[in-house]
Formats: sequence, structure tokens, C-alpha cells
Amino acid sequence: MIQYNPLQYLPTAEELPDSDDTPVDNELQILIPNLLRAILAWLWVERMDWFLGINMGVYYSPGVDAIVPDGFLSLGVERFKTGGKLRLSYVLWQENDIVPQWVLEVVSRTPGGEYDGKMTKYAEMGVLYYTIYNPDYWKRDQHDPFEVYRLVNGVYVRQEGMRVWMPEIELGIGCERGTHEGCTREWLYWYDQLGNRLPTPANVIEQERQRAEQEQQRAEQERQRAEQEQQRANQLEQQLEDLRAKLLKQGIEPDSL
Repeated sequence: MIQYNPLQYLPTAEELPDSDDTPVDNELQILIPNLLRAILAWLWVERMDWFLGINMGVYYSPGVDAIVPDGFLSLGVERFKTGGKLRLSYVLWQENDIVPQWVLEVVSRTPGGEYDGKMTKYAEMGVLYYTIYNPDYWKRDQHDPFEVYRLVNGVYVRQEGMRVWMPEIELGIGCERGTHEGCTREWLYWYDQLGNRLPTPANVIEQERQRAEQEQQRAEQERQRAEQEQQRANQLEQQLEDLRAKLLKQGIEPDSL
């Protein structure tokens, strides 16, 4: 846990800069963490004990500039501040010293310290899991496109696999080809313990649409069957009427038979 001097004044989020004015390098630095947040917002809609920040400053020590991950997840914090207020920044001393348990950095064309400076800072902070994703395979000392590290005794240890289960968070993180906002490419997704990809809101909506179409098709089939049964009943009734008429024409009373 990060220690603070009890006599030191600790500024609030309102008093601290809420941006480092550094623009993102590409769309994926926004789209990827937004997709992950959308999945959790759907999956954890009833939970109010988590927060996923995107390109938001994390203040971890008084008098030190914020570090700005592309995405980070904290558990055990308020989803929204009292009164429904939204965060300007993530200030550790205003979050009961809860350090984000997971951090994401999306590698850009311009070196951003993902494999050195930022990694060191996240380890010092105590971030348990650190994910580095290189979406366009910019060469960074022969690093892999997708890497997940776990903090062990203050040192990050690489976790193997393209899908890594994080038991403390009860989520897996991994990458695979999919479609998001009409763009088909490799994306990051959350997974369950068995390695099954958790559905995106678009997946759920599409599944509901397909179910609605199937129900509509079944209802239409039932209506057509009912119409066919009615037609057969009408035909039978007409045949009986024709037979009755023939019998009467021959002088035979049908009711006497």
C-alpha cells in the first residue's frame, strides 16, 4: 500500500489537472478499452463496486504527476461517486487507497514507455495485472503482440497464453478476431474461467433479435397451420353439405339414416 504523510495536504480531484493534454496515437487506444468497459457494463449491470477508467489520470502519490493508462479496472470502489458524480481523475487517497487491479496499455507508433517506465510505475503502485497490447505489431524489442503480467513479490512475471485467467478479478483477458462498430479485426475481450468469451452488448442484442425472429417464424407457422386446419374443416363441411343435398334430391332424408 502506498503511504502518505499524515501532515501533508492531499489535494482533491477537483484541484488536480484532469488531463495531461496528450492526444491518443490512434483510434484503437479508445475503441479497445471502450469495448471492454461496454462488456462489463452489460455483465455487471447490477454491481456498483467497480470502475473502469479510460485515458484517465491516476494520481498515486501527492506532488507527482498522474500516470494515464489507456484503461484500468478497480474493484471495491464506488461505480459512481455520491450523488451520481462522475470522476475527473482517479485519486488514490480519495479511493480508500484502492490501487487498480488491472491496467491496459495499447502500444502506439510513438514509444510510450509501455515496456519500461510505465511498467516500473505500475509495479511500484502495486497494480496486480498489467496487459500490454500491440495491435499493429509495432516492433518493441521483439515483444509479443499480447502480453499479460502478474505482480509477484514486487516484480512483473509474464503469464503465458493468449487468454489469461485473473482469479483475483474473476475475469480472463485475451484477444481474438471479431467485429466491433462494424470493424472486423483482432480485439481484446473478457473471458470466463473456462476460456469462453463473454458476450458483447452487440452479441446479446443480435441473439435477442434472432430469438425474436425465430419466435415470429414459429408464430407464423402456427398461424399457417391453423389456417390449413380451418380450410380442411371448411372443405369437410362443404362436402357434407353437398352429400346432404344429393340425398335430399334423391328423396332421402339424411337425418333418418
